[in-house]
Amino acid sequence: MNRIVVVGASAAGLAAAETLRREGFAGSLTLIGEEIDPPYDRPPLSKQILASTWDAERLALRTLDQLTALRLDLRLGARATGLDRQERTVRLSDGTDVPYDGLIVATGVRPCRLPGPGAHVLRTVKDALALRRTLRPGTRLAIVGAGFLGAECAAVARGLGCEVVLLEPAPVPLAHAVGERIGQVLSQAHRDHGVDLRTGVTVTGVTGAGVSIEDGEPVAADEVLVAIGSRPNTEWLESSGLTLDDGVVCDEYSAAAPEIYAAGDVARWHNPLFGVPMRIEHRTNAAEQGMAAARNLLNPAARKPFAPVPYFWSDQYDLKFHAYGYLRGHDVAEVVEGSLADRRFLAAYRKDDRVVGALAVGMPPKAIRPWRQAIALSTAWKDLR
Repeated sequence: MNRIVVVGASAAGLAAAETLRREGFAGSLTLIGEEIDPPYDRPPLSKQILASTWDAERLALRTLDQLTALRLDLRLGARATGLDRQERTVRLSDGTDVPYDGLIVATGVRPCRLPGPGAHVLRTVKDALALRRTLRPGTRLAIVGAGFLGAECAAVARGLGCEVVLLEPAPVPLAHAVGERIGQVLSQAHRDHGVDLRTGVTVTGVTGAGVSIEDGEPVAADEVLVAIGSRPNTEWLESSGLTLDDGVVCDEYSAAAPEIYAAGDVARWHNPLFGVPMRIEHRTNAAEQGMAAARNLLNPAARKPFAPVPYFWSDQYDLKFHAYGYLRGHDVAEVVEGSLADRRFLAAYRKDDRVVGALAVGMPPKAIRPWRQAIALSTAWKDLR
């Protein structure tokens, strides 16, 4: 294998490229990124960047010297538009065909949008800076979607003195992930900080004066942020013959086809630890899967299943969240330490007869670390008592 192409120059793609070099690959290594910026970190966009506590320069994942040391054919501002598996080439938007012997797809996701002009989304540093310029004391900000992204932005906006209305179609935000009781606690935290949280509300579009509501009065706003989820960037692969279903479908090794792997937000792979296919949009998973895909591509005879315990974190007001495992689809969520009323607790999650997740809110990180091992070992629920 002399030529490897990595499409996607964010955390997963960069981790793949670095791993290939670290594992001894000395051939041609092309890293393609749609944005013009060198690889940068995304989690701070909805936190430190939006709050103006960081300058954008702090986001860089590597220095220019570190990127140079990787001996990359680095193509920034280049968008992949097609994949020809027979010819083993990636087509770029400028008409260039980039040949490969091995390919790693790490093209990430893009935000879902609503009809109508003028709304903000938050995925890139450009998005974050554009929204940041509008957040001043007294600004009326409507946020559509009360998931972790929308909630983080609501917390920052309130801290900057904005008037925030948070609109969510579900009866309890995040209940599908963390459980209804915990979702209610988090909802109350927003209300206690002055957020006008409205649940069971379906937003149908963006207007020049705010947003329109299904079967309800419009919500007036100076600015609108749409945070209703994302879509995997797989359109460029539609004629490739790869299986696409809410991402690039991969096996337990993150392989989508011979010599083609996927990693990060765009990859939907079978995680053998939980026995289900999953697509994880978390920073830690992106880097870990980028490394795993690179190793498996480079050394197919020694491939290892990618079976991580997913991890994510979030900051909202003075609350810090840490979670391990796969919380979606759990049967039971039980507080095992602390108190919901105090907003300082650790909850464990059961699926069938095993522990599958743990969430700590307002607790030190060390409180949840032992749970990672319990999840990794598929510990029986009864053994936790």
